[in-house]
Amino acid sequence: MQVEEGHRCGTIVLLGRPNVGKSTLLNHLIGQKISITAPRPQTTRDQILGILTLPGGQLLFLDTPGVHQGHRRLHRHILRATRGALDGADVGVLVVEAPLWLPGDAEALRWLLQREIPLVLVVNKVDRVRDKKRLLPYLQELGQQASFASVLPLSARRPQDVALLAQVLLPLLPEGPARFPPDEITDRQMRFLAAEAVREQIFRQLSAELPYDTAVAIERYRVEESGRHEIEATIYCRRPGQKAILLGDSGLRLKRIGMRARESIEQQTGSRVWLGLWVKEREDWDRHPGLLHELGYGE
Repeated sequence: MQVEEGHRCGTIVLLGRPNVGKSTLLNHLIGQKISITAPRPQTTRDQILGILTLPGGQLLFLDTPGVHQGHRRLHRHILRATRGALDGADVGVLVVEAPLWLPGDAEALRWLLQREIPLVLVVNKVDRVRDKKRLLPYLQELGQQASFASVLPLSARRPQDVALLAQVLLPLLPEGPARFPPDEITDRQMRFLAAEAVREQIFRQLSAELPYDTAVAIERYRVEESGRHEIEATIYCRRPGQKAILLGDSGLRLKRIGMRARESIEQQTGSRVWLGLWVKEREDWDRHPGLLHELGYGE
């Protein structure tokens, strides 16, 4: 296939500590929600590819779990997902939250500096900084942390900001043909996105540590001739008390989780959705290799 001269295509890894807005940034870059968001750290557990096709090239964004430490099997999977996203990346984007520079930011930068790729520093949430006079010295100090191709202050929720970021990144990619059709926005199947939609609602509707003790398995996903999507999913938790909290009085909390998740899946598919949810208690779900594989976190 003949490639248009100057056409660019490559992988851009989004890296940073938890809760700096990587998933929100990805969703606004793509123009559709493919990565779950919640006002809690470490909601992302796997790398997620977002595809942005522009007239001059195709940008392949990899959202990663936040850089953090862990020792259980699930944590090891999360770390592997982050490292795997770095392997083969053409450009690295370090995402930080203004006006902060924390040990997690430095650790994420250390990971990126191990690869000989162009680096862009995205300083997110600048709209939340009340004293704008703090930004200039803060940005100057950040710019000295590494040899960045660009330092870009922005708000991931402003369309003009994410459009500018895409234009900054495009010239840094190697020349080459598009790897995906122009209408594709992710390589993830709806089974994965449906499970993530349920997980997002667990994070949004439950407090404390319970959401981190849960996982979602899609038991059945079928598209009927009418176009309706029929989905059955199981929420795993560790203890009987957690199961009771997930269910709520007369099952009302589980119904709310299911209703909000179903609405999200309908927005993604553009079709009617039936979603059935069940809750199962299994204390060792994040240490059982077979179940982790079923959940999509296998070795």
